[in-house]
Amino acid sequence: MLGEELVRVHESAAIVPRFSESHPGLTPEAGYAAARELHAHRVARGWNAIGRKIGFTNRTIWERYGVHEPMWGMVYDRTLIPADKPIALEGLAQPRIEPEVCFRLKSAPRTSAQDELVSCIEWMAHSVEIVQCHHPDWKVTIADCTADNGLHGRLIVGPGFPLKNPDTLPSLEARLYKGERLIDRGVGANVLGSPLLALGFLVELLQKDPKAPPLRAGDIISTGVLTDAHPVAPGEVWRTEVTGLQGLSLVFA
Repeated sequence: MLGEELVRVHESAAIVPRFSESHPGLTPEAGYAAARELHAHRVARGWNAIGRKIGFTNRTIWERYGVHEPMWGMVYDRTLIPADKPIALEGLAQPRIEPEVCFRLKSAPRTSAQDELVSCIEWMAHSVEIVQCHHPDWKVTIADCTADNGLHGRLIVGPGFPLKNPDTLPSLEARLYKGERLIDRGVGANVLGSPLLALGFLVELLQKDPKAPPLRAGDIISTGVLTDAHPVAPGEVWRTEVTGLQGLSLVFA
């Protein structure tokens, strides 16, 4: 069963053929079902879900990866890493860094209407997700991604700030540095038009799947990479700058 395979793959950081190849006919919905088995395995061992990541919201990278729609995965207390600690890459497969924007919910949105979303947000922050891929050369399909918990590896969240003006989110700019060298830059409009619209997409996506765990007050939602994802390795030092938010300095161990 794919769910059992996911547990083995995640516990060993293995690189394996695409799930969509070893399980012909795998659909995104079947991928989410398999991911629920991985989730149940983790919860039974004491992991606590503390939010979601939304992936492939950045339409500028769809052609590069061959995935043309967003998906989501669970974020856990064990994958949320303090911003002032070295970030261990052990146990991750082909890790890459992604500068993002995240929200903390004070209540669960009932609809994707902007006023409803804004009223449900406690704060916003700059976040960095470390994603991973268990397939060679990061070649995936959407079904591979939904099965693999949205490719989630780690999440680092900076200080929170009130969301004062949602209309500024599309023009928010993130700059990603390796050491002092600028590697990439991107804007909020890259993620489905705005990080807020990405949150709305997640609300709609979850409402279509009655078996998906609902959003809850206190959830942290990371809305997708503003740039592209870039490989990281132990010993490297990266940093970010984000308009109106506090950047992060990251040391990889």
